[in-house]
Amino acid sequence: MIEIKGIKKGFNGTEVLKGIDAVFESGKTSLIIGQSGSGKTVFLKTLLGLHLPDDGMISYGGITTASMDTNAKRQLKQDIGMVFQGSALFDSLTVEENVMFPLKMFTKQTKKEMLERVNFVLNRVNLTNNNQKFPAELSGGMQKRVAIARAIVTNPKYLFCDEPNSGLDPRTSIVIDNLIQEITEECNITTVINTHDMNSVMEIGEKIIFLQKGLKEWEGTSKDIFKTDNEAVVNFVYSSNLFKKVRKVYLAE
Repeated sequence: MIEIKGIKKGFNGTEVLKGIDAVFESGKTSLIIGQSGSGKTVFLKTLLGLHLPDDGMISYGGITTASMDTNAKRQLKQDIGMVFQGSALFDSLTVEENVMFPLKMFTKQTKKEMLERVNFVLNRVNLTNNNQKFPAELSGGMQKRVAIARAIVTNPKYLFCDEPNSGLDPRTSIVIDNLIQEITEECNITTVINTHDMNSVMEIGEKIIFLQKGLKEWEGTSKDIFKTDNEAVVNFVYSSNLFKKVRKVYLAE
């Protein structure tokens, strides 16, 4: 579980995060949504430790990041998996080498042990027998699955995804959403996803946090979001006629 209390962050005198509270539970997919400039990316980077908060508290598994010593911070890095926007694979490395990279960085496993783990996660994301291919030889969806395999190869407790469906067609996006949710439940991972994809919100939004101008404007589930009367959320989510029609059906039930 990740707990955040009163997180604030600013740059050059401009406050970007204005005191956000949130709890992300293990075994669930939590989605962060909001318009560009709402603070989503800064929030995610602050959780990851890439930005130090100006105020507030971040706790991983009951331990605050501010109280962690060097060893604890190193362990936390190993406990975190990250799926970057655009996959961020190393072009010069094979699929096997890309997925093995975190194991070489954070563990002292033998080459045999690392290869067994790599093959296990590649099989889990349905990429068996693709070890020796390079990223350029893969489709966008396959590259994203390699990125997920790399993110979970160290058996992390926490998984962060930044726009995991960026650049993917709708059908492939659904495959990636389902894969992330399945792995989250199977491994009891605390998963936090930054997204603009409303299909993801509806399909796997077990918890949704809507940010606006650095504040947590709304929080709920994918079912709650259909029924909310929060004007900012309604305007953001139901900008398309499709979701307006879906909302009418939910409200009529």
